[in-house]
Amino acid sequence: MAAVGMLGGLFSGLLGVGGGIVMVPLLVLAFGTAQHLAHGISLAAIIPIAAVGGLTYALAGELDVAAALALALGSILGARWGVRLLVGIDEGQLKVVFGVFLLLVAVSVVLGG
Repeated sequence: MAAVGMLGGLFSGLLGVGGGIVMVPLLVLAFGTAQHLAHGISLAAIIPIAAVGGLTYALAGELDVAAALALALGSILGARWGVRLLVGIDEGQLKVVFGVFLLLVAVSVVLGG
């Protein structure tokens, strides 16, 4: 499980992704974690990952604190609403929604979006 965290942290620091795109699929595929539980684990694990990554970027002079705080405010509200929606979706539907999201992210990256 620590290896999944290491990969999540690596990709989080390197590419700005880690929790949802790296850790959730690995938790589900490698450890057989239920989809809902994997999302919760990932969100909780990302707290120290984001703190360490943010501090490292700040020390390198690559952090706009005002922008980060504005994103945090919106993200806190969005996360609360997102989790409320997530708990109402059954496991199969969540896997489909999550898979479609990952495909859209992939297409966006390939097309330069």
